[in-house]
Amino acid sequence: MLSVDDLISSIREYNPSTNANLIEKAYDFGLTAHAGQMRKSGEPFFSHPVQVAKILSELKLDDASIITALLHDTIEDTAKSFKDVSDLFGNEIANLVDGVTKLSNLEVASLEKKQAENFRKLIVAISKDLRVLLVKLADRLHNMRTIRAVSNNRQLVKANETMDIYAPLAGRMGIQSIRDELEDLSFRILNPEGRNSIIRRFLKLKKESDDLIPKIINDIENQLDSIGVKAIVSGREKKPYSIWRKIQDRQQAFYKLSDIFGFRIITKNEEDVYTALGAVHSRWSAVPGRFKDYISQPKSNGYRSIHTTVSGRDGKRVEVQIRTKEMHDVAETGVAAHWSYRNGERFENPFAVDPSGWFRRISEEFIWVENSDDFIEQMKLEMFQDKVFCFTPKGEVVKLPRGATPLDFAYTIHTSIGDNCVGSEVDGIKVPLWTRLRNGQSVKIVTASGQKPSTSWEEMVVTGRAKAAIRKSIREERRVENIKLGKEIARVSLERIGKKLTDNAIKIAAEKLGLKDENSVLAALGSVQFTGFDLVNSLYPELINTKSAPLSSEQDSVNFIGLSTYSNGSPAPCCQPIPGDPIVGIAQKKTGVAVHAIDCALLASFEAKPNLWLEVRWPSVTHRSVHSTSIEVTMVNSVGVLGRICTLIGEQGANISDLTFVMRKPDFYKTVFELTVRDLKHLHNIITSIQVDMDVSEASRYRANDIKAKQIK
Repeated sequence: MLSVDDLISSIREYNPSTNANLIEKAYDFGLTAHAGQMRKSGEPFFSHPVQVAKILSELKLDDASIITALLHDTIEDTAKSFKDVSDLFGNEIANLVDGVTKLSNLEVASLEKKQAENFRKLIVAISKDLRVLLVKLADRLHNMRTIRAVSNNRQLVKANETMDIYAPLAGRMGIQSIRDELEDLSFRILNPEGRNSIIRRFLKLKKESDDLIPKIINDIENQLDSIGVKAIVSGREKKPYSIWRKIQDRQQAFYKLSDIFGFRIITKNEEDVYTALGAVHSRWSAVPGRFKDYISQPKSNGYRSIHTTVSGRDGKRVEVQIRTKEMHDVAETGVAAHWSYRNGERFENPFAVDPSGWFRRISEEFIWVENSDDFIEQMKLEMFQDKVFCFTPKGEVVKLPRGATPLDFAYTIHTSIGDNCVGSEVDGIKVPLWTRLRNGQSVKIVTASGQKPSTSWEEMVVTGRAKAAIRKSIREERRVENIKLGKEIARVSLERIGKKLTDNAIKIAAEKLGLKDENSVLAALGSVQFTGFDLVNSLYPELINTKSAPLSSEQDSVNFIGLSTYSNGSPAPCCQPIPGDPIVGIAQKKTGVAVHAIDCALLASFEAKPNLWLEVRWPSVTHRSVHSTSIEVTMVNSVGVLGRICTLIGEQGANISDLTFVMRKPDFYKTVFELTVRDLKHLHNIITSIQVDMDVSEASRYRANDIKAKQIK
């Protein structure tokens, strides 16, 4: 385990004025608190907080962050309390330790609750002090370095969580070194064969090329010396996961990749950056389309650098990054540059960007997103790295992720512009809304009042802001539609028991069903969260057994012609026969005669029992005015279609007693309507009127047992 003297020595290298006594005090406090505790690897538990502190010292962080690392598990895993830490080390450090503890509790809870919900809470928590996140990232990094000591299942859980959340967060914070290592450590667990294959190819390439890296470094240094530019030149192989991602994204073989080697030129000032760029391009041929100037257009996390790809020695394509020392510090440590020290003093890096505003915006903008899975999807999209820069007609720059469309552009400017978008022009030419935007393009959005988002829009956009706004608008539209439909279902359900629909009745139903208000009842009824039967039961439970039982189950008996032994029979619920259907009776000892449609799939089970079969016919006039049956309708998933189908059914003089969504896709619904009709002709008229609708692809009679029979065959 790293000694306190060695830890303090590493801190003094960048901060000679560090409070060594306070750090030693924190070290002793943590060592005592964790006494007797062991890690899964068999090492003393306190070795972990010490290594977390060492990682933060490599980022040149302040004393408060280092001490927090040493104490970050004391409140959670020992008998020490928040007050104990506050009394000895002050409120600032106690609050930081408490913040890390809360993040750890969220992480543990993720095994039992949705990880997405924990991610939402994590974003809100770290927006208060970003040093909490830095300690957590260092904590996760050391845990991933030592993860082989835990079970394979636990390794997979942690590797997936790291790849989905912590590595992208490290990247979004600009801490590229931690992001690269977290990704590679996770890659080793999630796809060991893929990682090993990349390493084997690297070794083969080294053998074939006699290790090009030192040779290319020497070439670059000679070229810079010839023009009098002083710089530090380094080279490296890209990380295995970075190579693997490029292979997957570009669908290219390893040997075709152009940038598996990376070289970095660190200059004294920005002027030398562009001078060095000219020297590199004069010596080697630049690869078209592979030049990026992140100095004139920095990334949102503060990253600044020149990127260019050239055909270097022996025609090997290599990527070259050129930047100043200050830019390099931000590129490697990102947000940590805010708390970094140089020569014993807090160093204000002019290129460092404080991302706390980003966290606050995210927590405020997406906190209303109801679905946790939607939230985590939006967060992942917010953590993109590659961007395109487009312009408004007034020349304002709009940053978007690569692959963004004019719809993303519209929603980035304002939600109302996105919602009302009807067209777009790119560089003065009309283009479809799904067009992928490129760097430097000028975009004009055409709007019209009354326009509303379509469900197909969600497939056209890539930004979390656009996806969230589209989903919200569609939900609101569906709610209006569901309220209208629910009102009709409520009216019909209450009229069946001789009651009228009133505002007061729905208000009482809301109280009984535990819903917010009358519209919530109608919306839930229209979206089939509960049925008209449930509504009636909440208001008139004493009538439920006599007048309001669902028509699809127990029905009144019918005096069928042809019955002798038995006085009456009942339509079988499996096939729901109605007047006009050829029928047959099946004698049953306990329930009398069950009358089936002659084509009912269940009749096959009675073929060996001919003595149970009875010839029956419908009476010329049944004592029931209506009969229960069902139809299946496949319709376009668009605002107003479902309501229109319900209206068509009502216009034909039929009632909807229930409806069920058997399939719900982004582009269509498949819905089963349970109806009360007079006879077969009445049913055919209803189906015909529905089939005529342009948004209906199929409408037919529905029998559940016919479906089951087909599945059995």
